[in-house]
Amino acid sequence: MSDRCWAVVPAAGVGRRMGGAVPKQYLDLCGRKIIDHTLERLLSHPRISGVCVALSAEDGYWESCEHHNHPNVIRTAGGEERYHSVHNALASLAELADEGDWVLVHDAARPCLSAADLDRLIETLQSHPVGGLLGIPVADTLKRVDDKNNIEATVSRERLWRAFTPQMFRLGLLSRCLEQAMENGAAVTDEASAVELSGHRPLMVEGDGTNIKITHRHDLLLAEHYLNLIRLND
Repeated sequence: MSDRCWAVVPAAGVGRRMGGAVPKQYLDLCGRKIIDHTLERLLSHPRISGVCVALSAEDGYWESCEHHNHPNVIRTAGGEERYHSVHNALASLAELADEGDWVLVHDAARPCLSAADLDRLIETLQSHPVGGLLGIPVADTLKRVDDKNNIEATVSRERLWRAFTPQMFRLGLLSRCLEQAMENGAAVTDEASAVELSGHRPLMVEGDGTNIKITHRHDLLLAEHYLNLIRLND
C-alpha cells in the first residue's frame, strides 16, 4: 500500500451558526483569512503531496486567498452537504492519486492544527488497516435533556471522545464508504461515521485540545491565542 498523503478541505459551507454575511472560513484571524492559516498548516507538512479544496460555485472570496494559485492546491466543486464536498474532492484527487494513497480530510475552520498532531496522526495510522482521526477524550460531565432542556440523565463519559480532524483514510476506501452512505440515505457528519457504517473500525488518535473548530465569534480570540502558542512550539 502507498504511504503517499493528500489532504481534502471541504469549504463550501456558509457558517450559519457564526452569523454574518461572510462565510466563517474567510473571516480575519491575526490579519489573515482563517482558511489561509488552515491551508498553510497542511501545505507546509512534508508528507502532504497536495490539497484539494471544495468550494461553492457562488464563492466570491477564494480568489483573494493567499493560496488560490498555489501549485499544490486543487479547486473542486463543493456540494450541498459536507460529505458531498468530500466525495467530489476525492473524485478530483483520483486523477492524480492512487486508491491506496492516504487522504486527510480537514475542516477549513480548524486553523490551529499543529505539526506535532499531524506527525502523530500520520505515523500512528501509516500501517493501520482502516485509518482514523484525531480527537480527545471527553472531560466534561455529560447531560441528556428533553425538548425543553430539562435534564433527563447524566451520561457516562467513559470511553467517549470528541472527534476532531484531520480524519485519515485510504482514498479508495473512503470513496466507497461515502458512496454507500449516500446510496443508503445516511446523513453522515464526518468521514469516520461513513467508514463505521460500512463495518470498519477507525482508530482514535489523541491530539491536542488546541485544535479547535471555529464555530462562534468568541472562538476567534481563543484561536488567536492558540496560533501564537503553535508558532512558539513549531
